[in-house]
Amino acid sequence: MEVVIERACGMDVHKDNITACIMTPEGKEIQTFSTKTVFLIQLVDWIKQNNCTHVAMESTSVYWKPIVNLLEAEEIEFLVVNAQHMKAVPGRKTDVKDAEWIAKLLRHGLLKA
Repeated sequence: MEVVIERACGMDVHKDNITACIMTPEGKEIQTFSTKTVFLIQLVDWIKQNNCTHVAMESTSVYWKPIVNLLEAEEIEFLVVNAQHMKAVPGRKTDVKDAEWIAKLLRHGLLKA
């Protein structure tokens, strides 16, 4: 499959933490962040340090809203995606695998906001 977005970040967002996976031509990096404001700022800084141009996350309750606010302020493109559109593939049972799957779908242009 053709890579459409070279540097992408997929996030699995929950009430207390966010697991993020950055995929680049050099490989992938995965980190988990708390949802407290100071850690959300660290998350956005990490995304910027890795020169990510696009971020995708599931539309989990309202937990995605603070992240979107920070990404908008930094002018980083983002997609908030319906979780049902991504859950069609069986075998993904962890936050890390979910974040990685979201990043893969984003890189290949297979997500719709």
